[in-house]
Amino acid sequence: MVDFSFTEEQKLFRKSLREWCEKELPLEKIREIDSKGEIPKEIIKSMADLGLLLMTVPQEHGGAGVDWVTACIAAEELGYADISIAIPVFFLVESSWGFVLDRYCSEQVREEVIRKAVKGEAFVGIASTEAGGGSDVAAVKTTGRKEGNEWVLNGEKTYISGTEEAKKLGGGYFLLARTSPPPSGAPHKGMTAFYLPINAAGVEVGKRFEEMGRMAISTGSITMDNVKIPDTYRVGEEGRGFYLTMEGFDNARLLIGATCLGAAQRALELGMEYVKEREAFGRPIAKFEGIQFDLADMWAELEALRSLVYRTAWMNNEKYMHKRFTPLEVTKYISACKLKVPPFAFKVFEHVMLWMGAWGYTKDCPLEMGLRGIMSYYIGAEGAMNIQRVIIARELLGKHTWKTIHSLQITLFL
Repeated sequence: MVDFSFTEEQKLFRKSLREWCEKELPLEKIREIDSKGEIPKEIIKSMADLGLLLMTVPQEHGGAGVDWVTACIAAEELGYADISIAIPVFFLVESSWGFVLDRYCSEQVREEVIRKAVKGEAFVGIASTEAGGGSDVAAVKTTGRKEGNEWVLNGEKTYISGTEEAKKLGGGYFLLARTSPPPSGAPHKGMTAFYLPINAAGVEVGKRFEEMGRMAISTGSITMDNVKIPDTYRVGEEGRGFYLTMEGFDNARLLIGATCLGAAQRALELGMEYVKEREAFGRPIAKFEGIQFDLADMWAELEALRSLVYRTAWMNNEKYMHKRFTPLEVTKYISACKLKVPPFAFKVFEHVMLWMGAWGYTKDCPLEMGLRGIMSYYIGAEGAMNIQRVIIARELLGKHTWKTIHSLQITLFL
């Protein structure tokens, strides 16, 4: 039997979160947050009180311990409320990378940052991207050298979400560094994951990038100059960092799919409200087939993609809880979510803004915030589009194509 229904608990959760969003995150408040370029502390505190922060972390470690379907419900509702995508970015970075950090970190790291971040008293992020590329994780140049019971980190990470939030709240990043030369033909090996506190000696946070969208969450760079951290800050086994990073990307990409569903749904609803009221040639423009056909196509595609995202979330649950699917089986579907949902959401904003004519080109219209925000995921935040195609093709064609496909990654990404 196939059952596509949510549990009663999940339905109640969605209803409660929608009510919270309507009260705390109305569109006029989102516009104010977008203009000021900062998520208010009271919003972060309220999210923590609701159990939204690092909600995928087990209850025994301070989190809500929710499954990935419930996490996607949260991401979708936050994307629906904050179409600028800033608050959803804050949520999904912590829910995905905080989960992986907690899963493999020492008890010391768990006490120092995970339990605090759950309460909104610290920030947990991902520091993977470097100046030479982002999706080509095997090309990481940041190094880690072991000296006694410490590690010495050197390198630079760029386009890192939440650098200013980390400075203000405390906390730090899941970080990937090369700790040994890779074997011939296996550049993904020889890398180790670490927890990097933002306030560690030798860490310098660079100037905030002036991005075109998601203005309320910062993006910056991090430079490490002989940063010494204890071995207890190592995350997982030495040399296994690449695999942990891929796990984090998978979970983040899944939540991105759900976030973009919510934003696209809101844009479509705002568009429907507009075309029912706006008149041309003596009748509401909703009565013109040009609008109706466009609306019908986008609604159908939205529902199809919603099925994909939530089926994939269910598969992710089964992977973790019952090992019903292998990680690579789920990765294929997650990459499909990342490949298809952000560009679709961007299309929805674009088309609805065209319905609105001149008003859609003004900042009185809230949709321009969404167009700018969704663009970050379309361009490649948490993984470029062609990389998703590489991953999907690799799984469809089989292991004998892996080496050939890997050799294409850098070309495709650039």
